[in-house]
Formats: sequence, structure tokens, C-alpha cells
Amino acid sequence: MPVAIITGASKGLGRALAGALAERGWDLVLDARTGPVLKEAARGLEAYGTRVVALPGDVTDAGHRAELVAAARGLGGLDLLVNNASALGAEPLVPLAELGLAGLREALETNVVAALGLVQEALGLLREAPAGAVVAVSSDAAAEAYGTWGGYGASKAALDQLAAVLGVEEPGLRVWAVDPGDMRTDLYAAAVPDDGSGRPEPSTVVPGFLRLLDERPPSGRYGAHAPADGHTEGARAEAGR
Repeated sequence: MPVAIITGASKGLGRALAGALAERGWDLVLDARTGPVLKEAARGLEAYGTRVVALPGDVTDAGHRAELVAAARGLGGLDLLVNNASALGAEPLVPLAELGLAGLREALETNVVAALGLVQEALGLLREAPAGAVVAVSSDAAAEAYGTWGGYGASKAALDQLAAVLGVEEPGLRVWAVDPGDMRTDLYAAAVPDDGSGRPEPSTVVPGFLRLLDERPPSGRYGAHAPADGHTEGARAEAGR
């Protein structure tokens, strides 16, 4: 069975993607900082009969990253790495003039440095896989200028560039930076707590991620947005982004 590591998998997009892969028969290594919530998410996957290793921890910890990759090795290898864990840098978000530099460092450390560190740790297994792939969960804030989203957006823009270069340097892999679009997640609620606009559930964009795995388009930046009717058409390339 194929094996995936998914960070930030206790809720939101990570949890929804884990469920979709488990339904397809994937074995999973799941990470999140909150142990009880992660264990609950893992128990919810038991019905699919796949092997699930839930490892609470912080992806900024090099030892924890090594544990994640060791767990994948124990399951037989690694076919997919999903860097989904994210930090905002400030909760709620604030203008750049008010953004604490410690918060910016936290966003960069989680969203960029830790993501690269996990890729470096996992590259050996990914190169051995028959169809190894890396997914960097991006954001439209990486490509558009939205007030108060500067720190988070800068970190995701850096992640996009790392993914683009990795795709060039590792031609045997697929490396996709994927913008899922607006979603109803705890992360968004923490970023903009007074936003009452309706946003789609993370499950509505999962088909776009699955289509990447099915069709294996070239490495690059893709969108997996849910259209207004709620039906995701699948990941699509975003030229010039």
C-alpha cells in the first residue's frame, strides 16, 4: 500500500485529506501539535482498515521530523509528503506595521523552514518510491496582496518558491504547491475571528488534491478551489502564479 505523511492532520484540510487517502487504501503517518485531537482523528480512520501512525509533536522540532520519516519507513516507505501544518504569525492577523517580528519568525519557521527540513529528511524514501510526490499547501495570500495577511502570505510565497526549485532539482518527483482557496477552518477563524461569510468545508477541495495524485501533472503551482456550486472540478494549473 502507498504511504503518506500529512502534517497538521488533526483537523481541517489535513484531516479531510487523510480520510480521503485512507478510503483509497493508503497507510498514513499523521502529525499535529495537539495529541488528543490527533488521536481522535486517527481513530476515525480505523474503519478503512489501513495502518495509521499518529505522532503528536511540532514540525519545527528536528527530532519530531525524524520520527515521522522513521514511522513511514516502518510502514514500508514513503510515496507522498504533504506539508500542511501552518502558523499565522499573529492571531488575529494584524497589519505589517503591528506584526511582531517574533510572530513573523514563527510563521517562517513553521511554514518554510520546518517544511524544507521535513523534505530533506524524507527525500531518500521519496526518491525510492515509484511515484514519489510532495505537496506544499499554499494560499492565495502568497500571490495576492491582502491587508493583514502580509506575514503569513510572505511565508507561503517562500514555500511556493522552495517547491518550485525542488521540482527542478528533483525531476524524478512531482512537487506541487497547491492553493486550496478559502475554507472554513480553525486557522481562518483564528486569523479573522469576526468574519461571518460562508466558506466551504475543507472536504470540498480534497478532490482537487486527489486529481493531482491520479493524473500526476508536471511539478508546479496548482489551485484546488471549490467553485460556487460547491463541486470541486479538480486541481488546475495557475499560469504565472
